[in-house]
Amino acid sequence: MSKPFHLAFSVDDLDAARHFYGTVLGCAEGRSSETWIDFDLYGNQIVTHKVLTAPKPTDCGGAVDGHNVPIPHFGVVMDMESWHVLAARMKAANVRFGMEPYVRFQGQPGEQATMFVFDPAGNALEFKAFKDISSLFEKN
Repeated sequence: MSKPFHLAFSVDDLDAARHFYGTVLGCAEGRSSETWIDFDLYGNQIVTHKVLTAPKPTDCGGAVDGHNVPIPHFGVVMDMESWHVLAARMKAANVRFGMEPYVRFQGQPGEQATMFVFDPAGNALEFKAFKDISSLFEKN
């Protein structure tokens, strides 16, 4: 059985985080205070912590399938139907993509649909769905 992960990260505006994670991504809100908010990100607990100045994305990136992906980033592996629904939802909300939705590693082990977005504080998130989920950890 898979265990949910917990991730805490900084944001500079809790109202903007509440809108992005709650309204745009559709994450249920859990406990909160004046300085932090828990969200359910597809069964995983993420916590936005308000800081005076949130770190901004850097020019640091890693090469994957001919693209420069933002580092650091976090995200969710989801089923293909949910991925398409979320991609359409984010496009409709005019979310800033770091990498537009596309399919990488086509015809190879690990073929996957992926997209990168930035939250209002500049944190990078990746959402992906595998053509065959059993290839999640398959080596090329």
